[in-house]
Amino acid sequence: MVEFNRSDFYPIKHELTSHKITENISDFILKKNINDNFIIQDISVPNNLKSNSIIFLFSNQEIILDFKKKILFISDNENLIKSCENFILVDDLNSSYNLILDTIFYHDDSLDFYDEFNYINGSYISKFCFIDKDSKIGKNCLIGRGVKISKNCIIKNNVVIKNAIINESVTICDNTTIGTTGFGFNLLNPGSHNINPQLGIVYIDDFVHIGSNCSIDRAKIDITYIGKNTMIDNLVHIAHNVNIGNNVTIAAQTGIAGSTKIGNNVVTGGQVGIAGHIVIGDNVLIAAKSGVTKNIKEGSTIAGFPAIDIKEWKKKIINEKKNSKLKWWILIK
Repeated sequence: MVEFNRSDFYPIKHELTSHKITENISDFILKKNINDNFIIQDISVPNNLKSNSIIFLFSNQEIILDFKKKILFISDNENLIKSCENFILVDDLNSSYNLILDTIFYHDDSLDFYDEFNYINGSYISKFCFIDKDSKIGKNCLIGRGVKISKNCIIKNNVVIKNAIINESVTICDNTTIGTTGFGFNLLNPGSHNINPQLGIVYIDDFVHIGSNCSIDRAKIDITYIGKNTMIDNLVHIAHNVNIGNNVTIAAQTGIAGSTKIGNNVVTGGQVGIAGHIVIGDNVLIAAKSGVTKNIKEGSTIAGFPAIDIKEWKKKIINEKKNSKLKWWILIK
């Protein structure tokens, strides 16, 4: 599990206690039970509970409670939180999330976010980032607050890196953006003023190659992860919370929607579309222009839209051609 210090990227704006938060979202509270008053210092996710943190439960997520840790649970589903020592039940979880995190943290989708830059060799480098001396930064780049770039990395021209940790020997080609805002908002209330604060990061592991004009969104709370030795072609979009395994190859113009998990040794052809919140197993091959809409078991080779086993897809194409010829023969008769 990758750990990171959230305040390196998103400084604390206001220290809120568990009791103070109830005042902050009083308009949305249906029920509350808070036995401990503690300062909120971080955000937890179900598989990584941290002391002195807050966690938002949006769905029936599996969670193992740890009563030794001081955690404030907030949800709109009472069944998820009723056994917790500290909880708030709300009628509008999305608005509660936005209000609390906008109050606690500075982030780059708020007008009061701040960073300071040095202009070095034609690029803007944050005073609050780290770049190893053995890495190379091209011209007209922007490297933001909290970013860590390890040794032997090559960052080419016009690259933007924010809210990211880049491990060793990574290459990022021209005009790519890493760590920008994830596409998260309430569909019932769209607009730039209602974007959910995205307070996670992108973590790019060793020996990854990322082509030109790619965009990799930071996670909502945790990590968008790109595994070791992964090769990403030009014009690829990877959405927030995506987890990509090791030795994965992604061809040009592929789009991967949010919170999808891709296993090791997966290969996608060009122009593949992958839906969100699905799992693709290890050693899967995906033909060009496929649309993947559901979980795919390991070792599969798939094609088409919706993507199916490639043998079934080939049979389908042959039958369609036969039917097309038959219809044409009937017409000319």
